[in-house]
Amino acid sequence: MAEIPKKGFIKITVPEPVSVNPSDKAALVRKGNQFFNDGAFDMAKRVFLSVGYSDGLIRLGDHYYRQSDYFEAFRMYKNAPAPDKAAWMIEQMAGIVKEWLSR
Repeated sequence: MAEIPKKGFIKITVPEPVSVNPSDKAALVRKGNQFFNDGAFDMAKRVFLSVGYSDGLIRLGDHYYRQSDYFEAFRMYKNAPAPDKAAWMIEQMAGIVKEWLSR
């Protein structure tokens, strides 16, 4: 156990949001929302990560979770940050591992 990295095995990089004026940020968020609503989730993710739009990242996390892409959902929740959702996912993953070990 001493060899396990303190930050875990999943690399979560939190990019620094780009510094833009509020009107440009609002325009980018609207464009990201349009991408999201059109199903262009990768483009929406790029926009939301670039401007640090937490609500959009949480919605992306929810989308990835519904698609069973749990690691990407977790990554979005950590980047948002949405500590409650990330903690809930950690509990779920720990429960799965616990079940595997009890077999």
